[in-house]
Amino acid sequence: MHYLSFDQEQLINLEYSLYKEILRTNKAGSYLCTTLNGCNTRKYHGLLVSPIENFGGEKHVLLSSLDETIIQNEAEFNLGIRRYQGGSYEPKGHKYIQNVRFGNVPKITYRVGGVVLTKERLLVEKEEQVLIKYTLEKAKAPTTLRLKPFLAFRNIHELSKANMFVNTHYKNADNGISVKLYDGYPDLFMQTSKASDFVPAPDWYYNVEYLKELNRGYEYLEDLFVPGYFEFPLKQGESIIFGTGLKQVKSVSLKQRFTREFKKRGQRETFNSSLEHAARQFVMHKKKTAEIIAGFPWYGSITRQTFISLPGLCLALREQKLCATILDSYLKYFNDGFFPDNINAEKLTYHAADTSLWFVWVVQNCYKKNGNPKSTWKTYGPAIKRILEAYRDSKLDYIGTNDDGLVEAYKDNVALTWMDSSVNGNPVVPRPGMAVEVNALWFNAICFALDLADMAGDMEFIDQWKDMVEKVARSFLKTFWNDGHESLADYVYQGQADWAVRPNMVIAVAFDYTPLSKEQQKQVLSVAKRKLLTNRGLRTLSPDHLRYNGNVTGNHQERELAVHMGAVYPWLLQFFVEAYLKIHKRGGLPFVKQIVESFEQEMTENCVGTVSEMYDGNPPHAGKGALSQAWNVAGVNYALRLIHKYRE
Repeated sequence: MHYLSFDQEQLINLEYSLYKEILRTNKAGSYLCTTLNGCNTRKYHGLLVSPIENFGGEKHVLLSSLDETIIQNEAEFNLGIRRYQGGSYEPKGHKYIQNVRFGNVPKITYRVGGVVLTKERLLVEKEEQVLIKYTLEKAKAPTTLRLKPFLAFRNIHELSKANMFVNTHYKNADNGISVKLYDGYPDLFMQTSKASDFVPAPDWYYNVEYLKELNRGYEYLEDLFVPGYFEFPLKQGESIIFGTGLKQVKSVSLKQRFTREFKKRGQRETFNSSLEHAARQFVMHKKKTAEIIAGFPWYGSITRQTFISLPGLCLALREQKLCATILDSYLKYFNDGFFPDNINAEKLTYHAADTSLWFVWVVQNCYKKNGNPKSTWKTYGPAIKRILEAYRDSKLDYIGTNDDGLVEAYKDNVALTWMDSSVNGNPVVPRPGMAVEVNALWFNAICFALDLADMAGDMEFIDQWKDMVEKVARSFLKTFWNDGHESLADYVYQGQADWAVRPNMVIAVAFDYTPLSKEQQKQVLSVAKRKLLTNRGLRTLSPDHLRYNGNVTGNHQERELAVHMGAVYPWLLQFFVEAYLKIHKRGGLPFVKQIVESFEQEMTENCVGTVSEMYDGNPPHAGKGALSQAWNVAGVNYALRLIHKYRE
C-alpha cells in the first residue's frame, strides 16, 4: 500500500478530486500542475508550464492538457475531463479512474471494460520537457490510443482567446511534430517513442471554465487550441512515452530518458520523505547559481522568504553546500547592506526592514551546523559588518536606528515587514516605526556577530559593537514590554504601542539571543499558545481582536484584508516549537509533537504531499492561497527535526 494513494470512490467524486492537486517541478522554473482527476481548475494549471526567455523569464502555459482516448472495436472512450462554461463536464473520463498512487511519480490507473491503462508523468530535471508514460496493462482486443494536445501559449496570469493570429501550421519532427502558435515563443515539440500517425485537425475549444478562478473573482473562461491528434496501436504489456518540450530529442531515447529520470525520484513512503520531496521542488538552478522559488504556481523568488526557508529546506535535503550556493547567489545583489525584495525584478526595490537580518540568522544556522567560527567569519563576516553598519548608520532613509539603538522603519504606503498585504496600494497592516520581530532580529544579529568575531579573533569589530548589546537590550524591554500586558507590543510608532496579539513576538522568544528573561519568554509563549496556536500554525491576529478575520474568502481585496488579520501561517510554527522546547526542554515534546505531526493529514488535503500558502484562522483551517509554499514546507520540516533532536 502506498503512503499517498486515492481510490476510485474518492476520484469519481468531483467535490473531492477537483480540490486535490498534483505538482511537479524541474528545478529550473518549469512545473506540471493539475488536479487528481486531470481537470484543470486554475488558469495556472498545465502539463508544461515554463519560463520563456523572450518574455523576461515569466512562466507561460504551453501544454494545458492532453486527452487520451482508448479505441477498441470502433468504440471510443475518452479519458480526459474538462469543465465548460456553466459547469458542464465534457468528456467525463474521471469515471474510468481506478486509483492514483504516489510512488516515485504519481501513477494513474484507468479501467475501461477489459482494458487497464496506466499513466505516469514527470518533468525532466533542468529541462523544459514533460514525459508521460502509458502502459497497456490489460486488453482483450486490439487497442488504439489517441492523444489530443490542448495548447494555450500564454502567460500564467492571463487567459487565451480564439483569434485569427494563431499559427495553425505544424512542422514534422522525429516521430512527432513541432508547433509555435505565436511569434516570440520557441517551438514546442511533441514526440512519441513509438511511430505514430499525426492527424492534423486544427480547432478551437471554447469557454473552458476554471472553477478556482471563478470562485476567486477573476476572469475564468479560456479558449484552447488543438492542432490535431496522435494515434497508434498498443499491445498488452507495451509502454510508450509521449514527450513534450522546447527541444527536439531522438524519439528512440524517450524511454531511456523516462527511466533515468524516474530513478532520480525518491519514494514518498513517510511524512518526512513527503516533506523532503516537496522541499526539492522549490530549488531553482541557474548555471552556477541557485535560488528558491517562494511558492507555486504563481510566485517567483522572494528574498525574505528565501532566507527564512533556507535552514528548513537544507535540513530536509541534507545539503549544506546548497545553502552556501544560494547565499552566494543572493549576495551578488547585495547593495550597501540591503538585499532587494526580488532579485529577478526588472527594477530592484529595497522595501524590507528585516531581510538583511534574516540573512545573518541563516549564517547563524549554517555555523551551528559546521561549527567553524574562523571560516564562517572569513566568508560572511564582511557582509554581516556591512549589514550592521547599514542599519546603524541609516543607509536607507526609511530604515535605520534611533537614539535608543532600535531599528525604525517607515515609508508612505509601503509595508516594510513580512505582513505586506495591501489593498488599492495601501498596506492592510502598515506596522510603521519599531516592529518587534525586526528588533529581535537586530539584537540577535549583533550578539551572534560579536560571539563569532570573538572566536575568530576580530577584536576591532568587538570594540566597535560591544556596547550595543546592553543598549539594545535595555531599549527593547523598555519599548516592547509592559507589566500590564502579558505579551510584547507588536510595534511602536511615535510613542504609541500596538498591543494586538500577533505571532511576531514569538520570533523574539525563539532566537538564541533574546533580551527577554525566561519568565517573560514563558508569558509570551503562554499567550501565543492560548490565542494564536492552531494545528496549522500560528494565527496572524488573536480572534478576540475587533479586526480579526478568520476566513480568507471572497474577491482579491477581501482576501487581502484577511491574510494578515487572522489567517494561519505554518512557517511560524518552527519559531513556536523552538521557543517552547527551549523553555520546556524534553517536557514540552509531547505537546509540540502532537501539533507538528497533525500536519501529516495535510499531505492529502490540498496539493498532495506539500503545504499550502496559508490557512483560515477559523476551524477547520482550510488551505488557501498558493498550493505549495517554500517557507511553510521548510518551517514544518524544521520543527520536525527539532523534535527528533530533543528526543534523541
